[in-house]
Amino acid sequence: MNQAVLLEKGAEPPRRTGLPGLRVRAALAAVPLLSLGVLGLVPSLVLALRRGTRGDWLAALLFTAVSVGWCFQIALTPVETSGVPYLLDVLLLATSTVGAAVHCLAVRDAKDPKAMTDATEVRR
Repeated sequence: MNQAVLLEKGAEPPRRTGLPGLRVRAALAAVPLLSLGVLGLVPSLVLALRRGTRGDWLAALLFTAVSVGWCFQIALTPVETSGVPYLLDVLLLATSTVGAAVHCLAVRDAKDPKAMTDATEVRR
């Protein structure tokens, strides 16, 4: 049966479930860097929507919480701050910017045999 007939019968369209290529992941990793962390949730959200694994959704939730927390930190912290509020601001900014980019580049496909052997070697 062709795809049009399957779609008319109510079947869901085929969805890509694998990990995007390295060029796509590099472009996704550039998003939080170019937006200075404001769009830090985008790479992990794209990965979660594409693959749909529990770990991807947890990472998307984490980076969304960090981005929202950073926005609240910006809104509630005075301009000339120091000490713990400043440290928290720097930590949230670094996590939202660099952490999201590194996560996007470092994520591995669960079906990749090399990633599976690396994971088992780490556990031993």
